[in-house]
Amino acid sequence: MPAHEQPTRILRSQPEPGGAPPGRAVLPPLGPPPVPVEPSGRRPELPRKITVTRVAAMRSRQITRNGIESFHRAASADGADKSGLTRLTYAVMANYAADAALAVALANTLFFAAATAESRSNVALYLLITVAPFAVIAPVIGPLLDRVQRGRRWALAGSFAVRAVLAVVMALNFDTWLLYPCALGILVLSKSFGVLKAAVTPRVLPTGLNLVRTNSRLTVFGLVASGVVGTLASGVTLLAGSAGALLFTALVMLAGGWLCLRIPSWVEVTEGEVPTTLLYTQSADQPATRRRQSLGRTVLTGLWGNGTIRLVTGFLTLFAAFVVKAHTESAPLEQVAMLGLVGAGAGLGSFVGNAAGARLQMGRPDAVVLRCVGAGLAVSVVAALLPGIATAALAALVASAASGLAKVSLDATLQRDLPEASRASAFGRSETVLQVSWVFGGALGVLLPPIYWVGFTVVSVLAAAGLAQSIITSRGGSLLPGLGGVRPRRPAPSRPRVR
Repeated sequence: MPAHEQPTRILRSQPEPGGAPPGRAVLPPLGPPPVPVEPSGRRPELPRKITVTRVAAMRSRQITRNGIESFHRAASADGADKSGLTRLTYAVMANYAADAALAVALANTLFFAAATAESRSNVALYLLITVAPFAVIAPVIGPLLDRVQRGRRWALAGSFAVRAVLAVVMALNFDTWLLYPCALGILVLSKSFGVLKAAVTPRVLPTGLNLVRTNSRLTVFGLVASGVVGTLASGVTLLAGSAGALLFTALVMLAGGWLCLRIPSWVEVTEGEVPTTLLYTQSADQPATRRRQSLGRTVLTGLWGNGTIRLVTGFLTLFAAFVVKAHTESAPLEQVAMLGLVGAGAGLGSFVGNAAGARLQMGRPDAVVLRCVGAGLAVSVVAALLPGIATAALAALVASAASGLAKVSLDATLQRDLPEASRASAFGRSETVLQVSWVFGGALGVLLPPIYWVGFTVVSVLAAAGLAQSIITSRGGSLLPGLGGVRPRRPAPSRPRVR
């Protein structure tokens, strides 16, 4: 429309700036509307011809760019970019993402592809292959870390690289027996990454950030990454099947290996570190230059409590899947909905537990751990007395929240009660204990019959025994010789033995 034919607007009530009389005709501005400016100060580049589709695409790119910049600012906050924590955060997110993509890729094979009995036997075989080697490997990982003076970044990257190769082998041999040993290798390497990450984390702490907030931050970022990549893996599975999802998982793992190599080189410095030991003798405090640092009573209480809760969460992860399948064999949509309910409860609980733990003032973290174990035991008893998917979802929610909060409390105890020279070793050993506990709970979830009250009764008994040992340990006693509280609350710091 020509300019002289455009409609005019009459301003009758407001005078123009400069004293112009009201009622003057004001022509609307010609040309396109002003271009919005991004928070970074850049102006998005406009297409030559403006259409609805092109404007929508431009706006989508702008929103995506702003989201990426906001995410990077969050990951780099509190000096994390200078200390190296940001780069470790990206590697941890890749590990969570790889685990989520693998779980989606193997869901049909391990849980829903065959009849109930066959599926249970397949997963039982998978877990038996997994538990036996990992039970042997786990006690080796902690001492091995104590002896590794160089190469932690390469060890982290190597865990990703080998997993990527195994994922490709699984994709090419999806219907053969090679699927199970490859899955074994991936699981062991994933757990080993967690142990290595725990040993590296104290080396990248910013000045104004403690280990409690750091580990909570890593967990929250990891959960976000697992949700995003798990959703993408589900889409790949629909388009290309489980084999395609495994190839997608391999790409995620390769990216994780590259991110590990970008972690700063100062995480390799181990000079002055003192390894820790779970055992304790009465004469352990006498020599000031002994080689190993003993863990105190409060730390051991946290380990017993966290191990108990990890057993419950590992049990719930696999037991819920088999119970749902056994009760909804002919209703696949109902299966997905019920498992989604349990999974949503577990994910929400983990997020809430870690977020709450990062904001609490840990005056007595060992007491917080005991309360968390009590909450896990209580909800397991409720699920045994009132069987059903609703109570199973409630149990997943409460147990996951308790697990997240208890882990934050254990981190606070390790930071408070151990000298700086022993924290890396202590975090590596504690992570090993928690991983083994989770695997043991997962094995129970597969081997027990898919009956609500039976499974939750067994796990309630084990949780009660773990709570009893935790309480007795906190009071200076023990149900197991050498692994209880017959030791000081905080043993004297050790120094490396002078040669």
